[in-house]
Amino acid sequence: MKPRRWAVLLGPALALALCTPGQASPVPSAAPVPAAAHPQVVTWAASADRMGDAVADRSHRLVVHTSAGGRGLRIRLSNAFGDRPVTFGAAYAGVPARGAALVPGSNRRLTFGGSRSVTLAPGEIRYSDPLQGAVKARSNLAISLYVRDAGGPATGHGMALQTSYAATGDHAAESGADTFDEQSGSWLYLDALTVEAAPGAGAVVTLGDSITDGWQSSVDRNRRWPDYLAGRLQAAGGSVRGVANEGISGNKVLADGAGQSALRRLDRDVLSQAGVRTVVVFEGINDIKAHSGVTAADLIAGYREIAARARAAGTCVVGGTVLPFKGWSEWGPAEEAVREEVNDFIRTGGLFDAVADFDRALRSPYDGERLLPTFDGGDHLHPNDKGMQAMADAIDLTALECAD
Repeated sequence: MKPRRWAVLLGPALALALCTPGQASPVPSAAPVPAAAHPQVVTWAASADRMGDAVADRSHRLVVHTSAGGRGLRIRLSNAFGDRPVTFGAAYAGVPARGAALVPGSNRRLTFGGSRSVTLAPGEIRYSDPLQGAVKARSNLAISLYVRDAGGPATGHGMALQTSYAATGDHAAESGADTFDEQSGSWLYLDALTVEAAPGAGAVVTLGDSITDGWQSSVDRNRRWPDYLAGRLQAAGGSVRGVANEGISGNKVLADGAGQSALRRLDRDVLSQAGVRTVVVFEGINDIKAHSGVTAADLIAGYREIAARARAAGTCVVGGTVLPFKGWSEWGPAEEAVREEVNDFIRTGGLFDAVADFDRALRSPYDGERLLPTFDGGDHLHPNDKGMQAMADAIDLTALECAD
């Protein structure tokens, strides 16, 4: 695939149907996407991280929201940060009804190489077999996992902004909610879902920090900017339909801390995703405000490496300008100078195939160092739901097609 060059872009400011048919390694590699009759496209994803101690004999009912529709659902389980094997005794996919309850008859068993159970070695990531039936675009799914045996650090995604559920014992096959007596704001072990899509279909992966992860957007409402982007893509009817949200709150481009750095997790979290055609890189604010001495040149070098590796994998790369954050406790004139230099490079440096000018879309016209109050989630760093929508609107969808 030959990336296409674009100018700076600024756009205008199951309900699942699963119908039966007629740190072992510091940077664990992801499982290859299994072969399928039709191209597979990621329809949901969440970046993996170390989550604390794993618990055996535990069921997790994880609620997620798809982007692209298709058939042949597969789930991707991850033990990327485990230091010992984890065994899943059962896995199911169903349609949420209310709370932990599922639509009766919707809960369908998933298998792994034909087996109902699967053991993942430390660092291992594995896909399930495809599940017959159709998955609707932009619909909720409940993935139920029974963790039969586990210990050491668990793998998952801490800030889901989505309510999931847990229970002691094996209850993955149940449709009722009575045994799921605990709520969780995290996703454990599940890091991606794919579907078999129409020929030529593709996906976009958003690589970012807490703003991409959705902090300050409404919980259980799917109002992160990648969710709004998925809505625009479905309405537009182009070939790119899948959206994988690979944001981690607090994440940096250059240094580990809140998750592995963008550079370290790029292959696993981004380039391994099924059908990825374009990567949107929107990170840097945490590097800038950390007072660690990171310069614009340092960040630009990181962006260059990300772009080079993404293009080597056959994708296009869109750069997102860093949002203003005056009013946040770590803001200062020195940090602002770095942000402005970085944004100038993103807009004019010629590195990216396209630019999503989030800064221009959300900054105040009266003080360009601040978010416009209408878009400010209240802490002067993270956008609210309206701001998230404005970010999605600031992307020219044709750039995501990555056409020659």
